[in-house]
Amino acid sequence: MSDAVLGATDAAASGEPHITEPVAYDAILLAGFGGPEGQDDVIPFLRNVTRGRGIPEERLEEVAHHYRHFGGVSPINDQNRQLKAAMEAELAARGIDLPVLWGNRNWDPYLRDALVEANERGYTKLIAIATSAYSSYSSCRQYREDFAIALDETSLFGHISIDKVRQFFDHPGFVTPFIDGVRDGLTKVLADNPGIDLFSEVEILFSTHSIPSTDAAKSGPAERGFGEGGAYAAQHHAVAEVVIESVKRELALEGELAWQLVYQSRSGPPSMPWLEPDINDAIAELPARGIRAVVIVPLGFVSDHMEVLWDLDNEATESAEENKLYSVRVPTPGTHSAYVTGLIDLVLERRDGVPVEERPAMTDLGPWYDVCRPGCCENVRLGFKPALSGLQP
Repeated sequence: MSDAVLGATDAAASGEPHITEPVAYDAILLAGFGGPEGQDDVIPFLRNVTRGRGIPEERLEEVAHHYRHFGGVSPINDQNRQLKAAMEAELAARGIDLPVLWGNRNWDPYLRDALVEANERGYTKLIAIATSAYSSYSSCRQYREDFAIALDETSLFGHISIDKVRQFFDHPGFVTPFIDGVRDGLTKVLADNPGIDLFSEVEILFSTHSIPSTDAAKSGPAERGFGEGGAYAAQHHAVAEVVIESVKRELALEGELAWQLVYQSRSGPPSMPWLEPDINDAIAELPARGIRAVVIVPLGFVSDHMEVLWDLDNEATESAEENKLYSVRVPTPGTHSAYVTGLIDLVLERRDGVPVEERPAMTDLGPWYDVCRPGCCENVRLGFKPALSGLQP
């Protein structure tokens, strides 16, 4: 089956869902989305992001406004620099000699740059972490395709092997920061709104990036039968439920907290169905139900990048104000100690070949696969392209 898992180590080339054979990795590859770091970078960056999608220049200019509002600088690169440093500190604290390389899909430093560095330093076995926790084309498979492209561009196929840690949506390291954030957010709502009823006057909005409905339906293995929203929606719902129940225990709440999963940042044409409801539409409906406050939870995001700063801190917050709702936005994991520790634990799962039953997962959906299953997370419009860390296609 070695040809069925491109660019994999010998252990992962078996194609098994979970790899329990130890692998002596040489380095960690931290794979980011990338972002502009100046006004002149904005449009070229957006062209990179939308390449092959036929997005008109005028639409790019509309999105560019979000970046230009912040001086043309996306916070995402600095956040990944901070995450890389935090991971290196955690590795050093544990006495683990494992370098961290960083490369982006859409801007400097590119994935190909990280692979060139790896080759120069004599590294042949990399374990990758994509800075995205859930299963879909854009949040998993596209990273895997870009690993294949980077190996091809650098002519390093056969010289460097790349495995990838499982999607970590339900790993305690990712979920714990949201539990902390929702708990603290509700505490702030109570402090700033004396007499408010948490059960009838507060709504918790778990927000994530909308994706085309056709892509959502294809997310995750077809045989799991996740339904219209696919694994992408199912994973978010499952994590939100865990967060809610954990917060109720920590705050000793006996009633039912009101919450819903909402979506943001859609970019496709109006004729193309995307996952709904939009967070702003959801907010507009809350006053009629007697809601006085909202807790906004960026459940789909690992750091405070542009979609969080603009779409939530700007647009969603304005929607709440227009509807006379008190609002508080929960932090993303960022460099939260639990998140950093969790990422290193995910690497050690693969390095040490940890048995599946010993791997932590806070929902019944996980622990997710080490090697993605055939046909997982298809892009319906573009079809299958070569991808690493998964069985073909």
